[in-house]
Amino acid sequence: MINSKRMKKTVLVVDDSESIREVVKLTLEDEGFNVITGNDGVHALNVIEGKSVDLIITDLHMPNLDGIGFIRRIREQKSFLGIPILFLTTESQLEKKMEAKDAGATGWIVKPFMPKKLLNAVNRVVR
Repeated sequence: MINSKRMKKTVLVVDDSESIREVVKLTLEDEGFNVITGNDGVHALNVIEGKSVDLIITDLHMPNLDGIGFIRRIREQKSFLGIPILFLTTESQLEKKMEAKDAGATGWIVKPFMPKKLLNAVNRVVR
């Protein structure tokens, strides 16, 4: 059996902003994470079908399926029940954060973010 500490952790990043996806992807890849991306909730559901991920980072405001709807859909799937989900958003309203938490989000990061803050949040939830 391979030591899990040596295995690359996989993170799904879902955001309709290509620049945000790229910044998050590069930040995580520089730290040794494998990153897959989705440009909205529907696309992300298709991208991760049959795949295993260690963490999901999702935006709130996206076309087709927003972040909260995406989190709800992910949490309906048994294989993703224990996967941490970080909510990446420009929203700082407590009610949006609580709605995301009720849907199944583990935590959130407010945009704009510093790469170090992103990594701290990721490292807190990824085992």
